[in-house]
This record gives sequence, structure tokens and C-alpha cells, in this order.
Amino acid sequence: MDSHSVIGTKNKKGQVYTDPHHLFFEAPRIPSFYTGSEVIKEAIRRASVDLMVAYPITPQSEAAALIGELYAEGYVTDYMRGENEFGVMSECAGGSFGGARVFTTTAGPGTMRAMENFPMWSGARLPIEMIVTCRGINSPLSIQPDTLEIYYLLETGMLVWHAETAQDFYDWILMGFMVAEQPDVHLPIAICCDGFFVTHTKDVVNLTPVDMCLPPYDPYRSPVPCMDMECPPVRMMRDPFVMKSNYISYATHASWQQEVRAAVERSRKHTIPMIGGLIETENTDAEILIVSSGTAVSQGREAIRLLADEGLRVGLVKIKSLRPWPYHEIREATKHAKHIFVPEFNVAGWM
Repeated sequence: MDSHSVIGTKNKKGQVYTDPHHLFFEAPRIPSFYTGSEVIKEAIRRASVDLMVAYPITPQSEAAALIGELYAEGYVTDYMRGENEFGVMSECAGGSFGGARVFTTTAGPGTMRAMENFPMWSGARLPIEMIVTCRGINSPLSIQPDTLEIYYLLETGMLVWHAETAQDFYDWILMGFMVAEQPDVHLPIAICCDGFFVTHTKDVVNLTPVDMCLPPYDPYRSPVPCMDMECPPVRMMRDPFVMKSNYISYATHASWQQEVRAAVERSRKHTIPMIGGLIETENTDAEILIVSSGTAVSQGREAIRLLADEGLRVGLVKIKSLRPWPYHEIREATKHAKHIFVPEFNVAGWM
């Protein structure tokens, strides 16, 4: 369906397909009091999703169930339950290959089990949106976030955004579809938040009108042909390149990896106006800076408040996007700093 030709018309639920810029930046907002899991439901209610594939794992189990309610209400076209996370992500790929706007959720060990699929999504240029509600990776077991799954996602070719608040989460779920589906990007996107801190905590979130929704996904704007078995990125069956020449196979793979990385970089021009820049800063002329992402930013804000009571002036750099990585912006924001503190939950770190 041509996403532009339907603007102003209604879907079967009576929602008006709305220009994304108007929906995000001009439409009235309704203050609401929701958990992060409920925010996922409300965003998907307005996202014109064709297919949701679910396999519950704490802390995203509630979100998977709530989106099942949206399917029952008619806001999501199809809803499937996977037998495990690997199956879920494979089914997501099938739906996206078929031209659907696809959405799923996962967390922690579930992300690890599905890991093989994510580079395949990127290599096949499938604009699937995945919510990652971060939780600890074994072992020892924790259901609190250590954000290690984000670390593992960074080199899969996906776009990766890390939300601090439920408001970020709501807006970015909707905005993520619009960036990922751009023809010069057309990559999967992971919208990440820290489990429990965001998913299970209630906060005031300003929602877009429920009678407005995103225009549908137009698969004919894809930069690659659907299911062409002779051309990258598919080459899955019949006569793959490796049967012809190991060199051709390697050269194709290597050059396509460069194209995927280039597509991540091309997403900058779409991401920056959509989420208000790759970073957010406060008092960057201060000699002491806190640089972080996710809810560690919220803890940084509290630290800055307490330090101000002691007479110390401290600045903040909030990193919104981890892929694409805002290296130019970070260098500019930190050029005056003498001391930089980087609070992170995970032992590996990405900063």
C-alpha cells in the first residue's frame, strides 16, 4: 500500500492515517499515567503493525500479552506465538520478507537465544522493530538490567536506540518504524529500555491521539528485491554463490557488510530530526561530565543535583543512539571536560 496516498483516510478501527511529522510534533498530546509495558501497547495501537510475534520472557511478558489484546481488538493484523525466541525472530523474518510491518519484543537470555537472526535481518535489509527490555544475562541469574544484550547487538547491523524514560520509549517506538523503513536505511531497529526501571514503573507519558496512527508500511519502497534467490541479500536457496566460487561468495559477503554499515550511517539524517539529536546535553562547559545512556542517565541527573548542593557544577551527556554512534557529537560535547564519569550497568561497556 502506498503510504502517502492513504494519508487522511481511515483504517478499519476508524483511526486516521496521519503524516508522521504531524503525529509526532504537531498533534495534541494527552497526559497519561502508564507503566513502560503499557506504553508499548499504546504505541503499537497507533503503529499500523501487520504482524507481532510473541514469546514472553520477564520483563517483557506483560507487553507481549498486552499486544495480544490489541490483536483481539483489531489494532494488529496478525499475532503469532513462537515456540522459543529463535523461532520468534525467524518468523519475524518471514513476515518481513513477505512485506509486512513486523514488531516483536524480547529480553536478556531470550535475546541471546535468538542472536543468529539479527545479522540475518540486517543483511536481508528487513526493517523489523524489536523492543529489548533489558535484563541480566546468566550467570548468576538476575532479572534486573545489566544491558549486556545491547552490547551484543551493536555489531549486528541493527539500529540501536536506548531510552531513558517511558516518554522516550513511547515516542521512539513510533519513530523507529519511520527511520528503519526509509529506503536508504531499511534496516532492523532495536528500541531498548532498562527492564523494571522503565517497564514496571509508572510515569506520566504524553500520548498522541488514539484516533491517529502511522501510515502503513509500503514494501515496494524497499531498496532490495523481495526473495530474489540469485541476488544479495537473499541468496538462500537453489544456487548460492558459494556453489559457484568461494571468492565470489566472500567478496559478495564482505561488500554487503560494508553496505549495511553504510546504511546505519545514512540513518543519521533521519534519526537526528526525529529524536531531537543523537545526544542531549546539559552544562557541557563544566569541567566534570557524566556521560551515559538509558536509566543510568536518570541516576546521573540525581547525582548532579546532589553534587550541586555541595557546590560542584557537573554537566551531562545523554546518549540516545548507540547505532549510529554519535562520535562527533560526543567529542564536541566533552571537549572542555577534565573529568568524565561513565555510569553503566554492564561489565563490557560500550562507551
